[in-house]
Amino acid sequence: MALQEGDFIRLRYTGSAGGNIFDTTDEESAKEEGIYNPRAEYGPVTIRLGSHHVIIGLEDELIGKEVGTEGEVDVPPEKAFGAHDDQHVRSVPVTQFREKPRRGMRVEVEGNEGMVVDVIGRRAVVDFNHPLAGKTLQYSYTILEKVEDQVEQISGLIKLYSGRADIGITIADGTVELALPPAITYDRRWMVWRGTLVRELFEYYPDVENVVMKETFPRPEKPEEAPEIPEAEEEPKETEE
Repeated sequence: MALQEGDFIRLRYTGSAGGNIFDTTDEESAKEEGIYNPRAEYGPVTIRLGSHHVIIGLEDELIGKEVGTEGEVDVPPEKAFGAHDDQHVRSVPVTQFREKPRRGMRVEVEGNEGMVVDVIGRRAVVDFNHPLAGKTLQYSYTILEKVEDQVEQISGLIKLYSGRADIGITIADGTVELALPPAITYDRRWMVWRGTLVRELFEYYPDVENVVMKETFPRPEKPEEAPEIPEAEEEPKETEE
């Protein structure tokens, strides 16, 4: 049966631009291309079609396909990261940087991230466009399966947004309960995206009335006490006759 908007699928893909891979679900490919991130979770991703969980041009390609389809698609800039806009290229005094700017350096100026493309005298030319703006992208993909189980769907969304696979999920009587591991509030990525996750849970599951996040702290185990070592008895002193 052809896939349609609203379907959850497990997907394997690799994206490249000009022959250079910039994104992949395959760990070995990431290592070979020098883009491996040891903190990232590799492997197939679970996405919901129609929700822009992947590049729009890739998503458009997937809708209408069958499970098991392997394919390739060229994605034009307007369905990827947009056209390159010269208005987003600015000249910035080098005094605004903590270290001396150089070509290719990623910098942040007034909360906006960009790349130094040139340094002229005491000013740096910074391009604030997305690095892939204006480029046609190439994707290869495999649709592995359709995900029907709601717990697996939600687990996939959590991994997609936060990279975490250690959150327990239960669904009962219109309530989705997430069992959070201790100290998750120190995970910046989770804190940034959890609001989006909650919004999507209400949007995708009309029967859900409550989303509960429960953080549990188990009592620390007491350290084992070292066994007492009996003091050695003093040997009787020899007496002189």
